[in-house]
Amino acid sequence: MTLKTILPPERVLYDVPGGSKKRVLEFFSTFIAQNTPSLDSQEVFSRLISRERLGSTGIGNGVAIPHARSPHCTSPIASFLKLTEAVDFDAIDGDPVDLVFILLVPEEADDTHLALLGQVATIMNDVDTRAQLRKAGSQRELLDLISEKIRTHSAT
Repeated sequence: MTLKTILPPERVLYDVPGGSKKRVLEFFSTFIAQNTPSLDSQEVFSRLISRERLGSTGIGNGVAIPHARSPHCTSPIASFLKLTEAVDFDAIDGDPVDLVFILLVPEEADDTHLALLGQVATIMNDVDTRAQLRKAGSQRELLDLISEKIRTHSAT
């Protein structure tokens, strides 16, 4: 399972309103439930918030990787959000977050979950990648950039 297979173009979102960590997670929960009939927005939100209570998924450098397991998720789901303004995500370095890569996986997907998190972290830990994503001036440019970064990473 690779990011390329679980991140369709319609889940790469440009200029998403931020406001707060809670609002970003609510936005994603509503968005994903509208597009995935088996998921309930409140349940998704509850699982993401519960995971955040264990420790922030803000990995530093303006990046967060919120993730959760869901019994109603039949296969891994990814979404990438570029926020209009950075929000406080309680990140490990204290910096606000403007690049958010969200993963939702089935309850039993242990190895898959860890492998996908590793792929996201590798891509988002690259300083040039982050700079290019932040400079993206349109939905199309953002999609092309993240797709290329995922493709490049998958080839290595």
